Amino acid sequence: MKEAPEPVLLYIPLMKDLNISWEEIKATPRTELEGLLIAFQEYSSLHSFDGYDEKDISEMAKKKPEVRSHYVQYLEKKRKYYQSAEQRPKSFKDLL
Repeated sequence: MKEAPEPVLLYIPLMKDLNISWEEIKATPRTELEGLLIAFQEYSSLHSFDGYDEKDISEMAKKKPEVRSHYVQYLEKKRKYYQSAEQRPKSFKDLL
């Protein structure tokens, strides 16, 4: 068996989280698979605190202080992707 982390870090998340079959994985170029996985991770982090408000975050941060830094990253991503129409970037390069 191959001892590279590729099966664990790439194939299993694609199959489990995105419901991609093994045949689809074999037929898809690696760069596209990596792009799908990165996009899914971005989507997951972008919606990780949906439904929570500041009070909920403060309560959670009492037990786990790292929640606050994750929440700040979540808010930054929300601002980045959901800007008002006049501030919206003209191209994908402006998002970086």
